[in-house]
Amino acid sequence: MIFTGTNAAGETITYKDGKRYLWMLSFIPPLIPLFSYWWFLQTHNPLVTLIPFVFIFILIPLLDVVFGEDTHNPPAEVVAAMEADPYYLRLARFSVVFPWVNYIALIAFFGTQELPWWSYVALLLGVGTIDGGTLLVGHELGHKSDRLNILFGMLANCAVGYAHFRIEHNRGHHTWVATPEDPASARFGESIYAFATRELPGAFKRGWRNEAERLTRRGEPVWSVNNEILQGFALTLVVAAILIAVFGWKVAPFIVAHHFLGWYALTQANYVEHYGLLREKLPNGRYQAVEPRHSWNTNHIVSNLMTLHLQRHSDHHANPMRPYQSLRDFDDIPRLPNGYTGMFGLAAIPPLWFRVMDPKTLAWAGGDRSKLNLGERPHTEPGIATS
Repeated sequence: MIFTGTNAAGETITYKDGKRYLWMLSFIPPLIPLFSYWWFLQTHNPLVTLIPFVFIFILIPLLDVVFGEDTHNPPAEVVAAMEADPYYLRLARFSVVFPWVNYIALIAFFGTQELPWWSYVALLLGVGTIDGGTLLVGHELGHKSDRLNILFGMLANCAVGYAHFRIEHNRGHHTWVATPEDPASARFGESIYAFATRELPGAFKRGWRNEAERLTRRGEPVWSVNNEILQGFALTLVVAAILIAVFGWKVAPFIVAHHFLGWYALTQANYVEHYGLLREKLPNGRYQAVEPRHSWNTNHIVSNLMTLHLQRHSDHHANPMRPYQSLRDFDDIPRLPNGYTGMFGLAAIPPLWFRVMDPKTLAWAGGDRSKLNLGERPHTEPGIATS
């Protein structure tokens, strides 16, 4: 596909998107668990249940090291044409099916197969992270303005029971990102585990509050059929009830664990995306507008293709309506040393994370700790935009 545009001099610019069909690599992670189940049914060798975990936490980080980074940006003159091409949006919509197939297949597998305890743990960690990673599809579609894409995004989020994601993310996180008020922005010196205890409940409470405010403005009760969070949770509960009815109560703990690990996958992403970064407080008491430098970025090509450019997070927060295919890299932004799943593994060992990331974060602040998100919460009213 050749895209064309016109520059300021009136010259025609042509551009071929080399990643156009490579975005289909995002289908690979959710297919890996299905391959693992099939191989187990053929061999009954429990070692194959380690495949999803090894793929996510070992193979992808290694591939990121081998294939390196891609800093290329499409020419500005053709971005409008790329964003108008429905192909990219169709890929994202099609991806919604994967977390549901993965989730149902995992519970069916647990409900019908006898496995050693470590297989259950490995599969839950691997598949839970993969399905949590497909929240990126809900993220991409949830930033669209039309109801159809919002519906597709909600369906993706409900596969891991994260019905409040779009509301909390769009109305909360994007407003308060890189400030002490944001539970989804990690503070300097805060471990992933301390962050999770703050982010998981904080994100839900903020999402519920935002939805309650929306319904109140419309003159509707909070406990309404029009509450988007309740709609999503209803779908999640109905599917869980069907799976329990088919496979028995023994799968109930696995359903809960799968959803929790899906939530935790997003927590890990939030942790690495904004660790320690802080927007400046202006004399009028408001925060400066969000800039690309307020999010950690990574251009590692393999993991970026598999996450629909979510890792070009700097441009996403500066321009939240920009679709994945046209997200840009910038020169003066903080950079992660590996893709997201490699950074997840690093974050799981806090001393190692601090050793690698704290010097980078301090360098971003010019060595001035007062310019970092240290967690002191200013006295501002929640819900008042400061960006």
